[in-house]
Amino acid sequence: MNTIVVILIFGGLFLLFFVLITNPLNANKKANFWLGIFSLLFSTFWLDEILKLTKLDFTQDISSFLPVRFFQFLTPVVFYYSTVYFTNPDYRFEKRDLLHLISPFILLIVLLFEQQYPANKTLFTALISLIVLQAIYFITYSYIKIQHHKKSIRLFSSNTVEIDLKWLEHIIYALLALSFFIAGYNIFFSENDLNLFANTFVLFIIFFIAFNALKQKEIFTLNETERIQIIQTKSQTNIERQKVIDDDELIFLKEKLIKIMEKDKPFLDSDLSLISLSKLINLSPHQLSYLINVGFNKNFFLFVNKYRVELVKELLANKSNDNLSILGIAFESGFNSKTAFNTTFKKFTHQTPSEYKKSRSTL
Repeated sequence: MNTIVVILIFGGLFLLFFVLITNPLNANKKANFWLGIFSLLFSTFWLDEILKLTKLDFTQDISSFLPVRFFQFLTPVVFYYSTVYFTNPDYRFEKRDLLHLISPFILLIVLLFEQQYPANKTLFTALISLIVLQAIYFITYSYIKIQHHKKSIRLFSSNTVEIDLKWLEHIIYALLALSFFIAGYNIFFSENDLNLFANTFVLFIIFFIAFNALKQKEIFTLNETERIQIIQTKSQTNIERQKVIDDDELIFLKEKLIKIMEKDKPFLDSDLSLISLSKLINLSPHQLSYLINVGFNKNFFLFVNKYRVELVKELLANKSNDNLSILGIAFESGFNSKTAFNTTFKKFTHQTPSEYKKSRSTL
């Protein structure tokens, strides 16, 4: 049974590498490229087991070759950069990125000593511990990137469920658990292949990555100029940033924006973004972001969804809409996800939609 799972892992990772590199949906190109490289590097951890199943006579394990081990040590680094490009497709490499190569080289040096003294249990334990520490570092760093992304997309998007990378966050949890498990397994059962339970868990991770990566829509569906404007806005999350609108003009623009929201109801468009709303009010995305943050003390997500929630409350309170489902009313009000609607509605009202409707019906 374990043999079948190993074949599925290796084949699945290699197939995932090919699909992500070719990117048939043409979405999140750089992020999928790095995620594909991660899949390829990850697959090499099962290469020895695959070769044992062949009739070819290998006198030495592939994993004992230093070049192969070095590329394996790059696996968490490559995963980190896939996360970087999911959150910023215009990321440019800088000299400081070379610092991320330090840990693979340190691991390579320790590996050289460990191969020189194979009977030294301390060196083996040190190597495994360093591998785990490296994995934890880059996985944690990736997690921080995603948390920042989840906050920053609220600056320019009114619906975030499909672009919040929640699935990638779940993969991080799984990889972290896997790192600890494999470390302990290698220390106590170093002579044995990874057991069926761990391999099955890995197979689940592979399927989860494949399913979510291939259905992940383009996060920044904008032309290059607009994307740069949005990314610049993402990096300016503090109110203390340079004033871009005078106080007198801010009052005028605040009233103008309220009129547009109440009269034209652009929030009914579930795809409303900072870019599209900025065009309606004839401001740059940066200026509109400043107006909403300073003028209304909200980010773009909360500003827009407050109008959606108010419309839902109004429609729920109207008895002529009793024949409509709550979810139908939510979609009519600009929401595009049941989960997002329930979470946002409760944030503003401190009640679920059903609780709110029931409380209104008793009045």
